[in-house]
Amino acid sequence: MPFTTDLVDELNTLVFFDLGSTQQGIKIHKTANPAIIAATRRLHAKGLLTLVDGGYLTSLGRDAAEHAQAVLTILSSTPSTTTGP
Repeated sequence: MPFTTDLVDELNTLVFFDLGSTQQGIKIHKTANPAIIAATRRLHAKGLLTLVDGGYLTSLGRDAAEHAQAVLTILSSTPSTTTGP
């Protein structure tokens, strides 16, 4: 199953979170991009965020954010120039 636009928006929302601190959340303002507002609401409904407009990551949300940020790091890296045997 490929990523839908909604899932990409949710992944983009998860990468806003600073994983270095559990005391730092996010606040999505009503003037934000409507796609991000909707993504934040969906993440809350799925149990990944504490508040409908952001808040903090739940335990499940932290796991998802860690994976989302890892995928972003991997896919954003420069390809290796080494070849196989």
